[in-house]
Amino acid sequence: MTKKNDRGRRAALLCVVCAALASAAHICAALAGCAQKPLRDGVYSGKSSPDDRGACGEITITISRGVVTGCEYVTRQKDGTVKDEQYGKVNGVISNADYYEKAQRAVRAMSAYAERYAKTGSLDAVEAVSGATIAWNQFREAAADALSAAH
Repeated sequence: MTKKNDRGRRAALLCVVCAALASAAHICAALAGCAQKPLRDGVYSGKSSPDDRGACGEITITISRGVVTGCEYVTRQKDGTVKDEQYGKVNGVISNADYYEKAQRAVRAMSAYAERYAKTGSLDAVEAVSGATIAWNQFREAAADALSAAH
């Protein structure tokens, strides 16, 4: 057998393998979609586990006609206060501008996560914001907690 024929056969075999894998991926995706239970209409709440400072994420998801139509999300500090425009200040004063900006980036991200989820109805469509990945992880965890009751 010549090297040229051997390369041609390898290329043909590679094409067959790729086609089989693509086919298997489509089948798995279809089966996964069928296996998911539909969401029941209602309002569902969930909570994340605390982060290293004791803050927890809390979510409320509204489902109508089996589709996510609303989402509200907040993170509460260990003492129960909501992380808002005051988060990152010390006694109401910005004592460290870099720390305050990082804290506020996380607050903005939390709002964006909820808005994106309400708009798309897909947690996979909610991408992490740089500098707010802990908030993103807590958001997803709280959402999974709430959705467990909706299935």
